[in-house]
Amino acid sequence: MIYLKEKPEKKEAPKKAKKSDKEIATEKKEPWVNVLTVELDPDDPGNGAFELDWNDYFVAKLVKSGYQQKKEDTDAIIVDRWFQSVCKNVIAENYEQWEANQNQDGRARQNNQTDLGDGRTEIS
Repeated sequence: MIYLKEKPEKKEAPKKAKKSDKEIATEKKEPWVNVLTVELDPDDPGNGAFELDWNDYFVAKLVKSGYQQKKEDTDAIIVDRWFQSVCKNVIAENYEQWEANQNQDGRARQNNQTDLGDGRTEIS
C-alpha cells in the first residue's frame, strides 16, 4: 500500500500594509511635509487653519535654512514659522502682481482670467 502525503495548503503571506508617503520619504531620508486638513470658519471663510504633518528630515532642512531662531524652538514652532513665511510670500507676490497691473492714472487694468482646472487660474 502506498501512502501519499497531502500537499500542505499554501498559506498566503500576510499582506503588508501599504506605506504612507511620509514613511517612504523617511526611509529615503528625504524631507516631507503635507497639508492634512484645512478648516474654514463657516461664517467667515477668510479665517481658518491648516493642519500639517512632517518628518524629522523636513525639520532638519528648515533648521539648516535658518527657521530655528532659538535653541528651545519646538518642531511645531519651526514648521509654523516656515508656513507663515510661505503665506507671506504668496501675499507679497499677489500684491506685486496687482501693483504691476495698475495704470498710471490709478485705475486697474482689465485682466482676463482663464480657468485651467484643478483650482488653477491663468490671469493675463
